[in-house]
Amino acid sequence: MGKPTGFLEFTRELPTKRSVDERRNDYGEFVNRFTDEKLNQQSARCMDCGIPFCHSGCPLGNVIPEFNDAVYRKSWKEAYDILDSTNNFPEFTGRICPAPCETSCVLGINQPAITIEEIEKHIIEIAFDKGFVQPKKPTVRTGKRVAVIGSGPAGLAAAAQLNYAGHTVTVFERDDAPGGLLRYGIPDFKLEKWVIDRRIKLMEEEGITFKCNANVGVNISISDISREFQAIVLAGGSTIPRNLGIPGRDLKGVYYAMEFLKQQNKRVADRKVEGEDIWATGKNVVVIGGGDTGSDCVGTSNRHKAATVTQFELLPKPPAERILQMPWPTYPMLLKTTSSHEEGVERSWAVATKEFIGDSNGNLKAIKLVDLEWTIVDGRAAKFEEVKGSERDIPCELALLAMGFIHPQHEGLVEQLEIEMDERGNVRAPEKSYQTSIPKIFAAGDMRRGQSLVVWAIKEGRDCAQKVDEFLVGKSLLETADGNAIARYLV
Repeated sequence: MGKPTGFLEFTRELPTKRSVDERRNDYGEFVNRFTDEKLNQQSARCMDCGIPFCHSGCPLGNVIPEFNDAVYRKSWKEAYDILDSTNNFPEFTGRICPAPCETSCVLGINQPAITIEEIEKHIIEIAFDKGFVQPKKPTVRTGKRVAVIGSGPAGLAAAAQLNYAGHTVTVFERDDAPGGLLRYGIPDFKLEKWVIDRRIKLMEEEGITFKCNANVGVNISISDISREFQAIVLAGGSTIPRNLGIPGRDLKGVYYAMEFLKQQNKRVADRKVEGEDIWATGKNVVVIGGGDTGSDCVGTSNRHKAATVTQFELLPKPPAERILQMPWPTYPMLLKTTSSHEEGVERSWAVATKEFIGDSNGNLKAIKLVDLEWTIVDGRAAKFEEVKGSERDIPCELALLAMGFIHPQHEGLVEQLEIEMDERGNVRAPEKSYQTSIPKIFAAGDMRRGQSLVVWAIKEGRDCAQKVDEFLVGKSLLETADGNAIARYLV
């Protein structure tokens, strides 16, 4: 640990942000960096806790106390090496991860947790600034070729690890640029796309080939890929959104959240927007769904200069602090107020949408709502009943469905492969092997486990790569998500 009394001397602080009035007028990131003094103080708070539960809280098993100590000592190369040993893309997780490591922090038992996510972001950005991040090229190639289908965090992590192992890797992406949900889902004000481009350039320098506008199963034959590559990794994500099948769903003005968010990301990137333009400008916007995607819709609608923005959640309002059924160090389902919520939104919980109401021209003009009364069992919402007499209509010209995703797209690639699916519609691939019902084909990320976090996708990509490496050469020395091995063939 850096300073034995650090957690007693300093409290948790976060970096400053640009003002709401300023940041609502652009799509740039708005979180400033810590000063050297503040960064030193925050890393000093990491205590000699004996058993650092933050390791288990992080799906990647990041070695958090050690890199905090290195940051405190300003040993930047050491801090970067420790972080890089378990996490391929800390510049992503340091910006958009919900930080389950922090809810497992031992200090969090009776004090605010360590600012692990921010420290992680500072380590990687300082490492880039100081030139520590260099291409890691394998010294020996195995002669094996691997196709990775999908360039989201799972696909990128699998590609990076397999390349480190000496295999020749090609990544196929159906969109016009790599990144998957990172590029065309997460708004630029949370993750500017130069961050992705910087990493993709590094991966290309390491020897990875990216093929964009390559929709395998549509304009790229899966049969050709099967003949050309010795192994295939499916990392296409969970892309089919959950629908809301109520009267009026077909009205103009009701859209899936990703239709809205992807369009804005393309506008910011000065790329062609396909289909009907979706704008929130001057409209009463209702976001249905209380998660991060819904929050992103709130922030984007405010930047569009919506007249009003309202967000509904079916479940009851969560508690602000841990309750008996959310003991430390489990991940607590607490009330989350994001930076987008800070920018302006009316939030309502325990509300169900009954009907989309249209005008004579087929345009959305209002939504019919009803309040719900939930029965709580063991701290969890178990069942609900509609509150009699609570039905009402509210004006709405744009409704955005942000209720999560149900499974990967089956049409095209998955159907053509005829691989086995699980009961939820995901590609069946056991966690011990990541291998599908076709031996040379593997699956990782949301396509395998269902909708989840970016940090889980990176873990899946890393672990899957190890299994692919074993399949190709019999034994793997690749790093696992637990960081308990070393990569092979690195300069």
